Amino acid sequence: MKALHLNLDPLRFVILHALRPLSNKFCYRGPFSTVKLVDIPEPTLPSPEWVKIKTRLCGVCGSDMPFTSFPCVPGHEFCGNVVQAGKDADNVKEGDLVTAAPALNCATRGIRPPCRSCASGLTANCENFAEGAFAPGMFVGICKDINGGFAEYVVIHKSQIYSVPENVSPESAALTEPLAVGLQAVLDNRPQDKDKVLLIGGGVIGAMVVKSIRALDCGCDITVVEPSAFAADYVRKCGADRTIRGGIIDAAPEITGGRAYKPQLGERVLMGGYDKVYDTVGSAETLNAALRVTATGGVLSVIGIGKEVKLDLTPLWLKLQTVKGCYGYRYNNIAGVRKHTFEISLEMISSGKVKVDDMLTHKLPLEKYREMIAIHLNKEAHRAMKIAFQF
Repeated sequence: MKALHLNLDPLRFVILHALRPLSNKFCYRGPFSTVKLVDIPEPTLPSPEWVKIKTRLCGVCGSDMPFTSFPCVPGHEFCGNVVQAGKDADNVKEGDLVTAAPALNCATRGIRPPCRSCASGLTANCENFAEGAFAPGMFVGICKDINGGFAEYVVIHKSQIYSVPENVSPESAALTEPLAVGLQAVLDNRPQDKDKVLLIGGGVIGAMVVKSIRALDCGCDITVVEPSAFAADYVRKCGADRTIRGGIIDAAPEITGGRAYKPQLGERVLMGGYDKVYDTVGSAETLNAALRVTATGGVLSVIGIGKEVKLDLTPLWLKLQTVKGCYGYRYNNIAGVRKHTFEISLEMISSGKVKVDDMLTHKLPLEKYREMIAIHLNKEAHRAMKIAFQF
């Protein structure tokens, strides 16, 4: 089958690190390219608990890759039709349109008893990503033993599968995963109607955060920091009250009613400020600004994965703030009912509470992967929000 291989051995990494200042095209063109279109065998079911899926659509994500084994076939935002179900995979049947929560946790790795995280429902935060039946890899697509959706077929454990409602299109189904990421961040740091909310980054996950807040019928005031005019326009259509290009501390007093004070040393600190803050960028600049504009007792959710950062923790101490890490999705207690974030997301899409297929601006065949990468690296010029491979 056709698949897109990603390989980043140590020597290649050193060479590309030296060449990248000249052009990032060396990463996907030429002799040192990390990606290549290849023919590989179709995957087989690892056990009777697994299901084989023919890929329909797979979104392109810029996630970082900790706990990764190379070479791998990326792609964890996908949907497809079941073509083979193991005898113990009784929750689906051949022909079903499905999507999957991609975490390769204890259940998928055949580890018994499950770790503390998996046992408590935090199935994307497993403690055994480098153990069990497969090579290291946090989720499907970054493990050399389980290929992702940048291929014609993928195998998935029965615990990962979610059937797509009949009125949900493949385009929407393929975006269940990023919606679940945004929704989980909101469920873990849920704003009240009276709250002032700040969202740093109005890209795909930022837009999903806004969509999730509004789908949960929260009337809070939402400000989004987004430099791209195209993305800013989209996130306002999703339900943001306003967007700003930058100047987080400059804009905060007027929006929140807080007061900015300049200490003898260091940057200004806002007294008052935003009750809930979501940072989808995760850089030193955005995290330090977020802490300074978060209100006393406010909560900062860190969704973005930045490089190693240095933080001034004075606002955290001074204003009794809480900083929450946000990764993946899990089982949630909703009105006394235990539901996975994927299940809630599909219900929201099916009921019309959330619309996500309008975000899918570009669909390309796998053979045009170089064109896809070029678009992904310059989304503003291509007016691209979400890009997907279509099979």
